[in-house]
Amino acid sequence: MKRFELIAPCHFGLEAVLKREITELGYEITEVEDGRVSFWGDADAVCRANIFLRTAERVLLKAGSFRAVTFEELFDKTKALAWEEYIPKNGKFWVSKAASVKSRLFSPSDIQSIMKKAMVKRLQERYRVEWFPEDGAAYPIRVFLKKDIVTVGIDSSGVSLHKRGYREVSGKAPITETLAAALIMLTPWRRDRVLVDPFCGSGTFPIEAAMMAANIAPGMNRSFTAEAWDNLIDKKNWYDVIDEANEGVRGDISAEDVDIQGYDIDPSVMKVARRNAREAGVDHLIHFQERDVRNLRHPKKYGFIITNPPYGERLEDKKDLPELYRAFGESFRMLDSWSAYMITSYEDAERYFGSKADKNRKIYNGMLKTYYYQFPGPKPPRKKRL
Repeated sequence: MKRFELIAPCHFGLEAVLKREITELGYEITEVEDGRVSFWGDADAVCRANIFLRTAERVLLKAGSFRAVTFEELFDKTKALAWEEYIPKNGKFWVSKAASVKSRLFSPSDIQSIMKKAMVKRLQERYRVEWFPEDGAAYPIRVFLKKDIVTVGIDSSGVSLHKRGYREVSGKAPITETLAAALIMLTPWRRDRVLVDPFCGSGTFPIEAAMMAANIAPGMNRSFTAEAWDNLIDKKNWYDVIDEANEGVRGDISAEDVDIQGYDIDPSVMKVARRNAREAGVDHLIHFQERDVRNLRHPKKYGFIITNPPYGERLEDKKDLPELYRAFGESFRMLDSWSAYMITSYEDAERYFGSKADKNRKIYNGMLKTYYYQFPGPKPPRKKRL
């Protein structure tokens, strides 16, 4: 079976989490760069990466990489790539996105136009045709330029992988599903420990945690562009991977096995969170409740708070933040032996929370610079073996 070099983009700062996921799937890492991880895989790997990876934004087949500092070079070297090995005669192809960092070629629209012309020229020569119907499967191209190095990938995912299929409506300041999953995976939380999100909004943290607890693959309930690539990937590959995902689900897990809770003061977003949990198939594993952070209590020890508190995107909201973070910190200190993890762009988070984080990690949530503050509590005592 043909091997591909695959590229999985991710949030800046979370490459190590994605690398671990890919390695655990059994694939060989070829490169780790800012915002993406590359690895070797066959057609089966394209399916498995799309369906199983929780922290990747999409999965690209690498068509090639080269240096270009002029548009003439960009045209010639794009044309030199073996596009006929990926795109059939009736394939629909276009450069869906071009991004440039510290490169002499920086105009996305010009890069897209020139590369499309080069691809057309190459395929005209290989297929001996003057015109393409482009009425077949879609092969969207994504291009990254960094320090004049052009990396070209064919997008197998289509809609970003953070779109799991369970969240149509978001609350205020939503956090993406892929980012939420990565932040949970940066903590020592496991399904036998309590997890509470006191600012849960549309429920993303509790839902992603519950999906992990039940071993529900994030891509089980959505479609992918590459499903139509019958020239590269057999339908059987997709069926086999879906079977693998279904067989892995822990259907026997119940609310007695996990303790995952989501609170929010806004009753309207609680309705959204419950709906999203139902869509994800994990509503039976999560307890949602309308509750102020001042009333954050739990009888169990060694629990986890993982949350995305408000950070005042609008100036008029910022005046409420000191009291909110102060109340959050006071509630946390009353929870014996708990750990807290929060992502926020609020500069005075630690000051009003009342504790300095053991660690903080800079993470870009889209274009917004945020910090992931980590306040780990003590480890629970080991269970005595009988």
